[in-house]
Amino acid sequence: MDPAEIAAELLRAEAARTQIAPFTDAFPDLDVETAYAAQAAFIAAKLAAGDILVGAKLGLTSRAKQQAMGVSEPLYGMITSSMLAPYGEPVDRAALIHPRAEPEIAFLLARDVTAPATVTSVLAATEVVFAAVDILDSRYDNFRFRLPDVVADNASSGRIILGPDPRRPSELVDLRLLGCVLRTNGNVVATAAGAAVAGHPAASVAWMANRLAERGQHLRAGWIVSSGSLTAPVPLEPGTVVTAELDGLGTVEVTTK
Repeated sequence: MDPAEIAAELLRAEAARTQIAPFTDAFPDLDVETAYAAQAAFIAAKLAAGDILVGAKLGLTSRAKQQAMGVSEPLYGMITSSMLAPYGEPVDRAALIHPRAEPEIAFLLARDVTAPATVTSVLAATEVVFAAVDILDSRYDNFRFRLPDVVADNASSGRIILGPDPRRPSELVDLRLLGCVLRTNGNVVATAAGAAVAGHPAASVAWMANRLAERGQHLRAGWIVSSGSLTAPVPLEPGTVVTAELDGLGTVEVTTK
């Protein structure tokens, strides 16, 4: 398939809030490079409509998720201004298709991160980190997709909410040891530590910087980079309250309207 055609169909599905079949159903040989080209066209359309590029997001950063998908490395997408949801305000669920929420550690970069990137160079370039909730919203039927589908779909981009208590990495314990508790309506549904993300959250950011370099790009100063989920996502149903508590970074509460 032509990347522009893939992007156009995804944009129509997003605007109409309708689910579509994964492209790999009809085109099983769709490759990841074509999918990233479709993702670029998807983002370019948003920027042309007035959005601003504000960051990047990672997915499939845990070994368990990679094994479940039959892949050996993460994937990435981009964050535009319309994807940032204000902290403390209910999320308009009617604007989404079938959202799911997952807890993450997000990095605010003080300077560019270029290849060869490492955990050390990412931390040195980081101004602060946030507790965050990434609200996924796949355009595909019942979140059913293969790797090229989700890459084209901008890593199931929906909304991202940053917590109110950013901290410098030096003010925290080792990010690998930072604990996370995820609750739905007050009930604990998952716990994790920062090492659940690629062994170290900064490692997934470094991976993305190195992959972008292969395309002549880099992570930019001022960007928010969401490093990948610490736990499995939970459905964000009407009336559901999801809270993510991260040691030293406070709690992010997500409600819907």
